[in-house]
Amino acid sequence: METVRYGVGVNNPTLRAARVATFAYFILNGTLLGLWVVQIPAIEDRVDISHATLGGFLVLLGAGAFAGMQVAGRLADRHGTRVVVPAAGALCSATLALPGLSPGPWTLAGALLLFGFGNGCLDASMNAHAVHVEKAYGRPVMSAFHATFSVGGVIAALAGAGAASAGAGPAVTLGAAAAAGTVIALVPARALLPGPPDADTAVARTDTAIAETNAAIAEPAAGAAETRAAAAQDDGRQGGRRRPAPGRIWILAVLALMIMLCEGAANDWSALHLKSVLGTPAGVAAFAYGTYAATMTIGRLLADRVSARFGPVAILRYGSVTAAVGITVAAVSPWVWAAFVGWALFGLGLSGCIPQLFSAAGHADPAAAGTNVSRVAGLGYLGMLAGPAVIGWLTHVTALNHTFLLLTLLCAVTAASAGVLRTGPDRARETAGSTH
Repeated sequence: METVRYGVGVNNPTLRAARVATFAYFILNGTLLGLWVVQIPAIEDRVDISHATLGGFLVLLGAGAFAGMQVAGRLADRHGTRVVVPAAGALCSATLALPGLSPGPWTLAGALLLFGFGNGCLDASMNAHAVHVEKAYGRPVMSAFHATFSVGGVIAALAGAGAASAGAGPAVTLGAAAAAGTVIALVPARALLPGPPDADTAVARTDTAIAETNAAIAEPAAGAAETRAAAAQDDGRQGGRRRPAPGRIWILAVLALMIMLCEGAANDWSALHLKSVLGTPAGVAAFAYGTYAATMTIGRLLADRVSARFGPVAILRYGSVTAAVGITVAAVSPWVWAAFVGWALFGLGLSGCIPQLFSAAGHADPAAAGTNVSRVAGLGYLGMLAGPAVIGWLTHVTALNHTFLLLTLLCAVTAASAGVLRTGPDRARETAGSTH
């Protein structure tokens, strides 16, 4: 059952504005990254590099993103997400222009390193702010943010197609996007929450006022317990004690690596699976990824409500089980329709997993939300990059569809480890829910 606390921030205009601003940054990040992706073929041809060389340069993009996540996470904890998120958005936007302006391979390599750094800064800081917004709302909202990242990808595809139809090259397209993105990154900045400790204090005051207003109809004991818990957290932060990252954070990071490895493998190999293994035409094969991406987006739009009702452990456990079943069906079935069903289940199952892991990392220590999110996101991002390569290596020793059984194993391990989400604030939420 949902607790009375769920939705306490819905009627607060400050929190609503902060949530809308967070949506804007997730869409911005998805759009900027998507615009680079759709320009890859044109840039590759212009600087005259091979696919293998481009693959090496993409590793630099990933390395820059990993470094940016670590830097931005710590800065967000120190200076607040209201400062870091718009700065990171402007940096990511500005560096998007660099690949389009690069005249040769080495300048492209440097441009991708810088763009990756900006992307990592925005990724970590906006997720840290999303954690603060979720804490303020008192109910799960993280998955919806990740769903809007996919909306940014759709915007990028449409914008890229329009620019190509108009005859605009990468320099013009990415330059215009960089200018627009820099402005967009600064517009919602005032609506962001300040971050710890100011944001948590404001949230505590908001919750206290709402609890006092509704004392006659809400459970006063639960409200008092939550108020005392918030006060105790504030006292602990005022004491200035910062605990080192517990082992639980690294477990969450490893789980993120495994899940995002699965996502990376699906991104690059789903369409090729139908074409090379099941012999479908290229046009039909493309729907394998389309099916996976569609159910991923739909799942993320629904995951917050499911998490509020059943808890994050259920999302991670049963989502991983669903994904394991889906990829196994895709791997072993000789029928095209069954492969589509398998990829659809794979996307649906994975959809809510990463938001739960990021949320748990951020809530583990509100004063170090940015740092902890950057650790989990950083290792997860490495998994995203490694996924396509791992599957590629395994194809040297077995058939492509059989390599997907590794993804089945990773999903099974994740499902077995889902109990790690029960500790900390999530356990308190489940306990509170069981009393109503």
